[in-house]
Amino acid sequence: MRAVIVAIGVAFLVSLFCTPIAIKVFTRLKAGQPIRSDGPAMHQGKKGTPTMGGVVFILATVIAYVAGHLALTTLPDLQIAQVEPTITALVLLGLMVFSGAVGFLDDFLKVRKRNSAGLNKRGKLLGQILVGAVFGVVALYFPSTMTDATGAKTNTETVGSTTLSFIRDIDALEVSKIGAVIIFIFVVMAATNGVNLTDGLDGLATGASVMVLAAYALIAFWQYRHWCADPSYTQDYCYAVRDPLEIALIAGAAAGACVGFLWWNTSPARIFMGDTGALGLGGLIAGMAMSTRTILLLPIIGGLFVIITMSVVIQIISFRTTGKRVFRMSPLQHHFELAGWSEVNIVVRFWIIAGIGVAIALGLFYSEFLANMT
Repeated sequence: MRAVIVAIGVAFLVSLFCTPIAIKVFTRLKAGQPIRSDGPAMHQGKKGTPTMGGVVFILATVIAYVAGHLALTTLPDLQIAQVEPTITALVLLGLMVFSGAVGFLDDFLKVRKRNSAGLNKRGKLLGQILVGAVFGVVALYFPSTMTDATGAKTNTETVGSTTLSFIRDIDALEVSKIGAVIIFIFVVMAATNGVNLTDGLDGLATGASVMVLAAYALIAFWQYRHWCADPSYTQDYCYAVRDPLEIALIAGAAAGACVGFLWWNTSPARIFMGDTGALGLGGLIAGMAMSTRTILLLPIIGGLFVIITMSVVIQIISFRTTGKRVFRMSPLQHHFELAGWSEVNIVVRFWIIAGIGVAIALGLFYSEFLANMT
């Protein structure tokens, strides 16, 4: 627990104090956010606000991960595979960094062209598929090599699984490794686009992501305390996952980094996360769902992202089939802007919705464990 707390604190402080530096740097570089001409009129006042702020909390998460591992080396009696960097960390941080890199390219093109077009849809889609495929292969084809004192392997789990999962793996829903990689890619695409569509109001996506990442930190730490590979855990009902402490550490670090960034990102935002941050967070959240074996729980944990994504899907289907729009504008947050709600009201109310989804998901997760222990 000490290492997770260290990672959270370091990430928060790095993000909190480095974000103002990023604001000055991106302002000097004239990396201002272009605003859609067909968007809500009140957004025109945000034109020129520096973007690509996601670089800060992505970097803060990586630094905090290193700090957390330094803290782990001071703790006695830990499994050596938890002290040394793992494939799990490579997958999770890799998804965050490289998904963020796709978003950075999009933001860079927006700034360079001085319009909101950026990277075309096909290019962004290919980037998401490539990132998901590379780390999906790593997650499915590289099992753990943790060994006990006698040299026997005690945990041969991979980061991802060849079965679909809800609270844990569902054995009846097993697929091939290739099928599992395809599912991995789909989850990455869904999560990155979900967070990206939610981004659009000051602090909205950042605050919602804090809740989701905090939930995954709690889930992963609970799995670590009831881990099948832990020789000190004698109960039969345990979690067959790989490196849960790593997952908790990274989720906590990312949540702490987002809180530090949120200090400067709340209305009126002094910097936007941009697609750099939105895609980076989405990639990490996708990795959390895969590594904790809670894929089908993700739509509940990230309920707000699902609702906002579905508003876009409904709008497109309705307009293409009937020529009519269901919402005044999509994504959903802009519908309420045009309905007269203030930006702060929308953000706070949507945060409440996000919190409800997280609370329901955590309730399902813990109740499943308690039900099987009684």
